[in-house]
Amino acid sequence: MLSRVAERVYWTARYLERAENTARLVGVYTNLLLDLPRGYTVGWHTLIGIAGAEEPFRHSYAQADERSVVRFLLTDTANPSSVLSALAGARENARTTRDLFPAEAWEAVNELHLYAREHATDGVNRSQRHDYLAQITVGCQRLAGLFAGTMSHDAAYDFLRLGRDLERADMTTRILDVGVATLQEQDGADSALLSTLWVNVLRSLSAYQMYRRHVRAPVNGRDVAAFLLRDAQFPRAVRYCVDELTAALGRLPRGEAPLAAAARIGRMLTETDPRLIDRAELHRFIDELQLELGHLHDAIAATWFPAPVPAE
Repeated sequence: MLSRVAERVYWTARYLERAENTARLVGVYTNLLLDLPRGYTVGWHTLIGIAGAEEPFRHSYAQADERSVVRFLLTDTANPSSVLSALAGARENARTTRDLFPAEAWEAVNELHLYAREHATDGVNRSQRHDYLAQITVGCQRLAGLFAGTMSHDAAYDFLRLGRDLERADMTTRILDVGVATLQEQDGADSALLSTLWVNVLRSLSAYQMYRRHVRAPVNGRDVAAFLLRDAQFPRAVRYCVDELTAALGRLPRGEAPLAAAARIGRMLTETDPRLIDRAELHRFIDELQLELGHLHDAIAATWFPAPVPAE
């Protein structure tokens, strides 16, 4: 398998997962606004920090109000991580590797990109945002099902899984950080705010029912963090994603460096129990996890992808 082809397959999956999870991130914040108890407010600038896009946002927008932040995250093509940019990237990478994917998958990628572009204003307007985000989320999930059910589970599929699970783990930590960062902004948060906040975090990852089924405890921040970081059975938990990454890496040749990077993340998850640390320590731990996930991507790229062409 050519290295440039492997890279395009990997990024197809990353971009699709990024589009879905960015939509989830905006959705949970919008729902949080509607569900917050009277007297509490949240700042939309928190999402820009979680996305790691403070500098590009400041270049284009004067203030971090709801409309500016939502436009930046959903439809701004100058933002390479916006939903529209991610779907465009997925479409282009899938187009150049169409012989590896089922025909239905390529058609679904193309249709999803066209929908997101043609209905972009729906995502910015709060009254239509829910339907727009739902279409993006369901479209990405449909593609995941098409890949899993109609694509040979060979090396190409392993690179697809690497992209999907690495992006998913990263975005799960970022969505969890929404809860932690929002709480840090609230002085003397009461139980009503805490419950509303963590329920919305779980629902943004379609994790609420599985949490209630497996944790069997009232929704609280410590147990939510432990579930989303350490559960080995829920597909959007970081532990599950790392286990899937490790399995895919083990089937590919020359995977020693990426496997070592994945093992470091696994040890972090095993050695740190979110239920035993305070909010500030949890925030730092999530930051460290995100850095290690970045190192894992670097190891994958250095092992299997073509070296960048030097600038002249």
